[in-house]
Amino acid sequence: MTKNKKQKEKNLTLTGHLDELRKRIIASAIFFIAAAAICFTFAERIIRHMVDLGKNIEFIFISPSELLMANVRIAMIGGLIVSAPFLIAQIWLFISPGLTSKEKRLVMSALAMGGIFFALGVVFSYIMVVPTMLVFFLGFQLDVIQPMISFSSYLAFILSTVVAFGIVFELPILMILLTRFGIVKVEFFKKNRKYIVLAIFVVAAVITPPDVISQLLMALPMIALTEVGIILSGFFTRKVKQ
Repeated sequence: MTKNKKQKEKNLTLTGHLDELRKRIIASAIFFIAAAAICFTFAERIIRHMVDLGKNIEFIFISPSELLMANVRIAMIGGLIVSAPFLIAQIWLFISPGLTSKEKRLVMSALAMGGIFFALGVVFSYIMVVPTMLVFFLGFQLDVIQPMISFSSYLAFILSTVVAFGIVFELPILMILLTRFGIVKVEFFKKNRKYIVLAIFVVAAVITPPDVISQLLMALPMIALTEVGIILSGFFTRKVKQ
């Protein structure tokens, strides 16, 4: 086979991959837009549920478009959540042909467990953390200052909290991947527990509001997740050795 022919086949292969990527991006975009449009019809119900979550709070909006943009933000996030399985499937179908059987199993397990742990983090923060933080923050009131909270800032507070906890709950998955790829051994996590706990409190202090309650609500689950990560990492390591 001549050099020019090899180069031509390589270019054709690259063109095919780019064409496939373009089609999957277009399909993902259409699915996401459709999901967001459907979620927009439920945005008002979600807003009412959020308002019920913040009892005894008088919400306001301070610009003509604020409430509309809140509906749009909720619809976009809802659309992303609803379309996430489809988007992940498109990514998987694009990259899986280039992976070995072992890599496919590892990636599929990581995606499945990552989705479960992220959902657990979101649910935990919305049900347990957000109401507790609201009670704590609203406890600091003065008679001369009435709490009138912009719904936009309230929505931003809820979204930042649930996303932060969703990401934090991915800690066990990260630990499993580090051990499976041989970057870190399980013994390292076991021997350095006290330093990991210290690092957790530092991270919690950085990504949460400057109060002890918020830091504890973030740090304590992270410590528990670290222990879960150690157990799962040890389990998968022994399974691979067998």
